[in-house]
Amino acid sequence: MLVALLEEYKRATKDYIRILNIISEEGFLEVRDNEAKDPDCKSIQTVTFHIIQSGYTYANYIQSVSNNRWLEYKTTIDTTKNAIHEIEEMLKYTEESFHDNWYKSNEELEKYSFKTRWNVTYDLEQLLEHAIVHILRHRRQVENFLKKD
Repeated sequence: MLVALLEEYKRATKDYIRILNIISEEGFLEVRDNEAKDPDCKSIQTVTFHIIQSGYTYANYIQSVSNNRWLEYKTTIDTTKNAIHEIEEMLKYTEESFHDNWYKSNEELEKYSFKTRWNVTYDLEQLLEHAIVHILRHRRQVENFLKKD
């Protein structure tokens, strides 16, 4: 289960990175939605920061199975090159968050649940599925921003 879900998570981020690779630096920073109430949804830069910050949060919940380490992501991202690097670092952190859980059975892993700060309780599989879909939704959002260019 973990291997399959992590592979899909990586695939979703690779698709997002492909989009970042074609965006100019000006396009990355440009405010795309002045009406958005959520500050994380105003530009490709803010969406990307949100994706990375959320990725660290998901990984923190996962690693809480083994330890209490919590990394609050606050790095400034001001270029697409930097964004791509930070996404890759987030993926490494996520992979490391599994520690010795790679060798646990699905039955053992199903025992864990996480009450998130957005007031939803997930098991490990649901949390990873949420992480995947989170990137997919924001990839679609960025694609829609680019259609307006």
